[in-house]
Order: sequence, then structure tokens, then C-alpha cells
Amino acid sequence: MTRKLKMLHLAALTAATGLYLAATTDVLAQSGRNCGPRALIVERLAQGYGETRQSIGIGANNSVIEVFASDDTGTWTITATSANGITCLVASGQAFEELAEALPAQGNDA
Repeated sequence: MTRKLKMLHLAALTAATGLYLAATTDVLAQSGRNCGPRALIVERLAQGYGETRQSIGIGANNSVIEVFASDDTGTWTITATSANGITCLVASGQAFEELAEALPAQGNDA
């Protein structure tokens, strides 16, 4: 699988979470639960789960949305970082795998 196709898939995963994040980013940031300084969150994801950043994008309210995952453990985490540098965990799970599915041909019903 080429790097370009991997990036397209991960970008699609990030975009798919955009709708979810639009409704939850402010609530998560205000609740203080599962949130902390970005450096601390990234360090814990790396040390505890072997996760590294796989994709990045801009979400609701200019928050930075990142997908972290580990090929070794299969775990994944989606985070949202606000402008003040506080990162909140949005979602996490297991069985992460990279996919690169082609778009349907133009003119065909999907």
C-alpha cells in the first residue's frame, strides 16, 4: 500500500469524525475529563500503548484533530486539541488497520 493511499484513508477517518467532533469538542474541553496538556497526552499514548500520530486535521472551532495508532498493539485514539494547548481524548478502540479504498468511478451510484 502506498504512502499516499494510506494518508488518504487516514484523512477520510479524520474527516468522518468531524461531524461527531463538531458536537462534542466544546463539551469535552469544558468538562476537563480525559484532558490534559498535549505533550503529556502524546507521551502517555506512546509509552502506554505504543501509539504514534497517523493523521491530523482541523476540526470544529479550529481544534486540531489527530489520530494516533499502533501497528503492534492495534489500539487507536482520536484526540482534539484546543488553541490553549489542552488535548482531550475523543474516542479510542482496538483492531486498528490501515485501508486505502478507491473512490467509486464517476457517474456510478455509490
